[in-house]
Amino acid sequence: MSESTPLLAPGSLLGKTALVTGSSRGIGADTVRYLAEAGANVVINYRNKAPRAEKLATELRGLGVEALVVGADLTDGDSVAALFSAIEKQFGSLDVLVLNASGGMEGGMAEDYALQLNRDAQVRVLEGALPLLHEGSRVVFVTSHQAHFIRTTPTMPEYEPVARSKRAGEDALRERIPALEAQGVGFVVVSGDMIEGTITATLLERANPGAIASRRESAGRLYNVSEFAAEVAQAAVDPIPDDNTRLVGDTSAFAGE
Repeated sequence: MSESTPLLAPGSLLGKTALVTGSSRGIGADTVRYLAEAGANVVINYRNKAPRAEKLATELRGLGVEALVVGADLTDGDSVAALFSAIEKQFGSLDVLVLNASGGMEGGMAEDYALQLNRDAQVRVLEGALPLLHEGSRVVFVTSHQAHFIRTTPTMPEYEPVARSKRAGEDALRERIPALEAQGVGFVVVSGDMIEGTITATLLERANPGAIASRRESAGRLYNVSEFAAEVAQAAVDPIPDDNTRLVGDTSAFAGE
């Protein structure tokens, strides 16, 4: 991949509507900002960062686009249904769905929380979006190399349960590609290495001091949040690769599938 940050052409998404899950901060927030800068009306989804989400929405409305803020727990079916009801009421349809929200390293959660969020919730959100998607819509699933390649390349023990749950989510979504294509909806997985400045990287560093520096040295460089988010946003408009996969950054340390 190019190390330059791609930028969507201004106005290229004018009149389109995009939902980015988990978009009150981090990669999600920067992704939704790139889409809005290209002219898309956006849905900012958050779980518990309402003030941050509202602040971002105010910023993006200054670009002349509509920004809808909807809080939703993606592991709860009623909450997801309410999310899409709000989107349908305001916009009627959805052109871009970015499945960005993930987790599993947080403390105090149920033992199977990673699987609930990274697999079950991803499928639930896609199924909830289906009535609003149409021919020409695009679904983007955001993951990591550590998860995408987990079947062939081991990862840090602290991250392995999350990696396996994210790969399970990717697999479950890929099973739906034929049905999506029959509906005229494109699907692409965007996989990146560890991303500097993310919550996951911070938690990994806390659990395994030196992990980020070690991976940075091995890879030569790591993308930061803004750079990776630009790749995710670009995946919403670029031609879909034959294998439905957009690999961002170095993959030389990962065995092929």
